[in-house]
Amino acid sequence: MRANLIRWLESPIVRNTIIAVILFNAVILGLETSDPVMARFGPLILALDTACLVVFVVEIAAKLVAYGGRFFRSGWNLFDLAIVGIALVPAAQGFSVLRALRILRVLRVVSVTPRLRRVVEGFITALPGMGSVFLLMAIIFYIGAVMATKLFGDGFPDWFGDLGNSAYTLFQIMTLESWSMGIVRPVMEAYPYAWAFFVPFIMVTTFAVVNLLVGLIVNSMQDAHAEEDVKRTDAYRDEVLSRLAGIEARLAAAEAERAGRPQ
Repeated sequence: MRANLIRWLESPIVRNTIIAVILFNAVILGLETSDPVMARFGPLILALDTACLVVFVVEIAAKLVAYGGRFFRSGWNLFDLAIVGIALVPAAQGFSVLRALRILRVLRVVSVTPRLRRVVEGFITALPGMGSVFLLMAIIFYIGAVMATKLFGDGFPDWFGDLGNSAYTLFQIMTLESWSMGIVRPVMEAYPYAWAFFVPFIMVTTFAVVNLLVGLIVNSMQDAHAEEDVKRTDAYRDEVLSRLAGIEARLAAAEAERAGRPQ
């Protein structure tokens, strides 16, 4: 019975139905933010939202029955359980913020879509390397913030008056948001050689360190796809070998049958 239930849960029809319910629920949750829509269709929208939640609860219950203890060995199953569990907490008595967290149900698209799962898994695989890059970035920002505060704090206290303001301003410069006309050129009017600080900072952070993060993520995605290709190849090989074994068995049986016939 469990095997049949597992096959049913993993069938394309059930998977696509769950994806459709998730996307439909996302639209419903978006409509709940519109006061005119809620004033006119509020009871219907809330009823549809509840119906979607019932579908999710039934799906989780079916997986618990089908997989038993194995359900809790999968991180994606625990993710789904947490997302659905948040929606079951009463949104009252200090828990009203959980109503806003219901939109997290949309993230279930990731858990039920294999391609999106591979993207997330690749990103998670890149996290250890990204941690080292973030540490390097923090060191660069700390050094830059100290230098900027010492160099430009007296003339531009709003931007570089202390370490916090300097770090935030440097982050804005790193993102290249209004960095030239908005910050650097006004600073250069008071400190003509300020470009000697800002240009190397942009070169190091924006074009070097940030690209390290991009490279790590791209490599992790490639590794994830390569691993998937290996698994697909292995599965195809096993299928071919199984078919060959079946053909050989049938040929051997036919040969034995011919050998046993009277001449």
